[in-house]
Amino acid sequence: MEMVPSEENQFVPKEIQNAAEEPRVLCIIQDITSAKTVNERLTINLPASTTLSKLYGDVAHKAGYVKATFDLAWGNTPDMAPLDHSSEMSLSDSGFEPGGKRNFLQLTDKDGEQPQIASDESGTADSSGLDDSSQERFIGPLPRDGTAGCSGDYSSPSYTYSSILNKSETGYVGLVNQAMTCYLNSLLQTLFMTPEFRKALYNWEFEEVEEDPVTSIPYQLQRLFVLLQTSKKRAIETTDVTRSFGWDSSEAWQQHDVQELCRVMFDALEQKWKQTEQADLINQLYQGKLKDYVRCLECGYESWRIDTYLDIPLVIRPFGASQAYGSVEEALHAFIQPETLDGPNQYFCERCKKKCDARKGLRFLHFPYLLTLQLKRFDFDYTTMHRIKLNDRMAFPEELDMSPFIDVEDENTLTFELFSVMVHSGSAAGGHYYACIKSFSDGQWYSFNDQHVSKITPDDIRKTYGGSSGSRGYYSSAFASSTNAYMLIYRLKDPSRNAKYLAAEDFPEHITSLVQKEKETEEQEKRQREIERNTCKIKLFCTRPVKMMTESKLEVHKDKTLREATEMAFKLMELEGVVSLDCCRLVKYDEFHEYLERSYEGEEDTPMGLLLGGVKSSYMFDLLLEIRKPEQVFQPYKPGEVMVKVHIVDLKSDAIATPVSVRAYLNQTITEFKQLIAQTTGLSAESMRVVLERCYNDLRLLYVPNKTLKAEGFFRSNKVFVESSELTDHQVAFTDSHLWKLLDRHGNTIRLSVLLPEQSPGTLANRTLCQKVGGDSDVPLEGSEGNTKLVEAILEESTEKLKNLSLLQQQQQHGSSTSDSQKSSDGSDFEHIESPSQGADSNSSLCVAADNRELENRIRATAGGSSGASSDPDNHFASEERSDSEVNNDRSTSSVDSDILSSSHSSDTLCNADSGPIQLANGLDSHSITSSRRSKAHEGKKDTWDTAEEDSGTDSEYDDNGKSKAEAQYLYFRAEPCSQDDSSSDAQKCLVVHVDKRITLAAFKQNLEPYVGVASTQFKVFRVYANNQEFESVRLNETLSSFSDDNKITIRLGRALKKGEYRVKVYQLLVNEPEPCKFLVDTVFAKGMTVRRSKEELLPLLKEQCKLDLSLDSVRLRKKTWKNPGTVFLDYHVYEEDISISSNWEVFLEVLNEPEKMKSMSQLAVLSRRWSPATMKLGPFKEVILESSSVEELKEKLSEMSIIPLENLEFAKGRGTFPCDISVLEIHQDLDWNPKVSTLNVWPLYICDDGAVVFYRDSTEEPLVLSDEERSDLMKKESSRLLKTGHRVSYSPRKEKALKIYLDGGPAKDPGQD
Repeated sequence: MEMVPSEENQFVPKEIQNAAEEPRVLCIIQDITSAKTVNERLTINLPASTTLSKLYGDVAHKAGYVKATFDLAWGNTPDMAPLDHSSEMSLSDSGFEPGGKRNFLQLTDKDGEQPQIASDESGTADSSGLDDSSQERFIGPLPRDGTAGCSGDYSSPSYTYSSILNKSETGYVGLVNQAMTCYLNSLLQTLFMTPEFRKALYNWEFEEVEEDPVTSIPYQLQRLFVLLQTSKKRAIETTDVTRSFGWDSSEAWQQHDVQELCRVMFDALEQKWKQTEQADLINQLYQGKLKDYVRCLECGYESWRIDTYLDIPLVIRPFGASQAYGSVEEALHAFIQPETLDGPNQYFCERCKKKCDARKGLRFLHFPYLLTLQLKRFDFDYTTMHRIKLNDRMAFPEELDMSPFIDVEDENTLTFELFSVMVHSGSAAGGHYYACIKSFSDGQWYSFNDQHVSKITPDDIRKTYGGSSGSRGYYSSAFASSTNAYMLIYRLKDPSRNAKYLAAEDFPEHITSLVQKEKETEEQEKRQREIERNTCKIKLFCTRPVKMMTESKLEVHKDKTLREATEMAFKLMELEGVVSLDCCRLVKYDEFHEYLERSYEGEEDTPMGLLLGGVKSSYMFDLLLEIRKPEQVFQPYKPGEVMVKVHIVDLKSDAIATPVSVRAYLNQTITEFKQLIAQTTGLSAESMRVVLERCYNDLRLLYVPNKTLKAEGFFRSNKVFVESSELTDHQVAFTDSHLWKLLDRHGNTIRLSVLLPEQSPGTLANRTLCQKVGGDSDVPLEGSEGNTKLVEAILEESTEKLKNLSLLQQQQQHGSSTSDSQKSSDGSDFEHIESPSQGADSNSSLCVAADNRELENRIRATAGGSSGASSDPDNHFASEERSDSEVNNDRSTSSVDSDILSSSHSSDTLCNADSGPIQLANGLDSHSITSSRRSKAHEGKKDTWDTAEEDSGTDSEYDDNGKSKAEAQYLYFRAEPCSQDDSSSDAQKCLVVHVDKRITLAAFKQNLEPYVGVASTQFKVFRVYANNQEFESVRLNETLSSFSDDNKITIRLGRALKKGEYRVKVYQLLVNEPEPCKFLVDTVFAKGMTVRRSKEELLPLLKEQCKLDLSLDSVRLRKKTWKNPGTVFLDYHVYEEDISISSNWEVFLEVLNEPEKMKSMSQLAVLSRRWSPATMKLGPFKEVILESSSVEELKEKLSEMSIIPLENLEFAKGRGTFPCDISVLEIHQDLDWNPKVSTLNVWPLYICDDGAVVFYRDSTEEPLVLSDEERSDLMKKESSRLLKTGHRVSYSPRKEKALKIYLDGGPAKDPGQD
């Protein structure tokens, strides 16, 4: 049969076409009526002459729907009308493409109603035990080729596989797989299909007064069997049974051996059935007896004992053999074949009183009524140290004669009839179980594959023998099918004992009551599902009078009226006692666009199913419970209207009012829209300017009178700004107007929460957060007291200059309009913007850099001339060694922040007056920005991004002349102090900062200097994310555009990076420690610095922070790639010239035990380790320095170091990451020893850099011979060791959880556990 791929890349059947055959049409249908079915595909292959009416019938049969309750529409053009239900037109005439081309259709609701599920009698509904909408659409057989159930016929009228039948046709119910409980399902179905076990279980009566039904294993099995026999569902759950086992949900994800489960379950049942009629049931049905004997070959004396068994384990392949047993009979003969005990294994004969040759074996004395044979397909390969599965062929008969295998005379027949084959498909690491079971009522074989039950043939049973068609010798098992029989259950053919299945009319009274109880429960579940199918579930929003918008989910039956739904929403939102029900109504709402679509006037008695368009899994809209005040009247919302939020702008006060909602139509003109706004707001329509904010950073002035709102880009929900004044601002171009500047700043200002560091004495911490530069503020200075007094004198002199300059500039600017750059937005929502220039402190926003430069230089000279760098013992940065250039450029050496002197910062820092444009982060001024803020972004301007800094991965606050780049790039910045804990004077302070997000990080840091108390070079900015993770922001020439409102920033003291500097993490390399990588410190390396210089700066830091007192020549630095040591850095190497360096770089520091031997880049440093097979141990790492990449030189150095003769020395390269850990059980044979190459830099070695790991050994040394017990102990130790080091243990699979059934309802929890 040819297969073609579907949309999901699954293969679907397509009959092979002959030239004479009628062309066929392949239809792939997507069910979009429910969220649970939208990902499913129904595939049907029909003759091209099939009518549309027949297509609907076939889809209904396959999907399990009533025929006339759904529509089919084309999948690629869903807007077209659905296909006609009653049309007799053929598929080829209706536009379907035959010949293997895929025709995509969508199964949709009909008239807003979801499709009706077909009745139980049709065999499609109520088949899962879950919600009907979640039933799996089973299109093909579950088993793959080679598994039971693959009869392969394809002749159903609905063009589906006949091997998969519904419950009404097979008469049997499946079991739902909880996750990995297929092994449990297989055993439960086998027990259910065993008449004697089922009858005995039904005869047992549960006494509820003596035991909890939830924890009673027999009762829950009884309930399960009753449901399997009487339920109309296709599959039922096993959760109640596993709960009675004491299992939690995690057990469902543990796969176990079905034979192990059988034994554990029988033990549990025996314990539960003590002192009942069923106490000996398991033994009566499943227990056999055998004799374990030893016979002396000299005197004939025999010693023996009697053992019982519940199953017989049969070996598939004898130990060490390459051929498997061909049949069960052959394996049984081998099972009872005696072995001779001779040589060292001689048996001590009690009669001969000496060790003699003997014969040891087993004899069957009694076979059980139900004979269980376990085929031992799982084994352990001691060569590879892996668990394996043996897939060899082993045939088994349908009737098995056991008389040749019994040791006693038995007149009764010993013919057993096969009725259950438990099949395993997969490998030793995991797989899938299902059961093939023969019904004793009709002799038909069925495949019980979890929730799917299908008829199969004896040929399908023979496919489970295993093996492959061809012979491959020893490796035949590896190439065989992985689906084969694992457990076989036979029943003795004895008419006097063989029972039939108990019919419903023969049920005991207590089982009849249980059947009735379960039927009522099932009917109740069905009614509940019916209610669920008719319940509309839709998002509900509500703006409470006190709270913000709240969200919930309204679940209302489709027949409930709008009035009843409103009352339900009223109670759901807990509005009783808050507002009256008469003040609430439900309206259609689009939460994403914040758009009120329509209201429902006069439809209070209309059913919700009609208003919402039927019952659907999801809706493209929401509902809003709208609330009015008692004196207000609800405004009608008509379909087709758009909602506009109108913000009134007052240019005189630079205020933007809160929005007023206006509803308009898209076909209205701008003139009509202005008149509508004028009626609502009272503004003049003639002088009105309307600006539409279509999206972020896109302001559009609406000035064409006859243009419609739709043409201007209005949508469902819109935001406009209106201004109606007589100012001359109307006469200038919009992008140069005051209105545009105000809106531009309003749209780009964000609110940030900045957490300041705790201040320490000696810093600028004592500054007030809101300084008055022109006032008599005391500015404590770092350094000596004399310097402090001198600087105070300079500040006093500068104060007079600042006052004079302020008065002069105020006179020059008198009468002119206030610059937008001097305005700030409201602290909460930025709707109201006030000017900080009004008041006595207006001089704080003036630029006086030119006159203050001399003052700043005087202060720097004073501080530097007397004391140089700060000598304050509390200075956080006193331990850093800095060059003279660093000291000159480091503004923290001055006790006065230069920004305060040169730019006169206050709490509202604005450096640009109206006389000049605002300098933006990319070098543009505000006049060059258009209404879209993009079109002229590069027009006539030079981009100021520093490409050298971009390439190097670091940024600097200073240009080549040492001048702050941020000084010319000030945008809007305003800070408001707030304390997290006012009661604690030592608490960290926080700021609420309103800032233009186009500001660079460098400018932002300099604006923060007065609040942090140190220069921007001496603190770092960390962005705090939702999970409280902090990441440092280091690119100073990037803007804050990635930030948004209420983002958090943490400021930490510490020197920030300058141009050409890189932050480096230093780790110590400890090659012979269990954890070879240990973090030490963070430090800074600079471009052009030598390795020796970086070591000189690093060692004092190690001594102070890590208590490591090291000398310069006793350490080396080397490359770190994850955990792997790499290139050794020589002292004369220069960063960025000889060594590439990047942001957040990592290096290893290695302490040397002897003088450095690496002197040249041509040398190669290799880490070697000796392997001793005789002791099964690895030696410590030792470094070998090679002058070349010669294999011969490596072997000579290793021979010299280990005293192994050169001709006996073998080596191999380690695998994986350092330290290349490997189990001592694998190293001797798994590594590629003694590769046939002459140089190290070729395959398979590829040793081209320092740090490679090489193992070596003496080829004449024989490996230690281990017993099985010693090997097992060593395996456990190695597994533990390698797991601790984080390395993969290739021979150890995942740890399995022991299979256990708890008789007391569950495991006892360790009181020490959380």
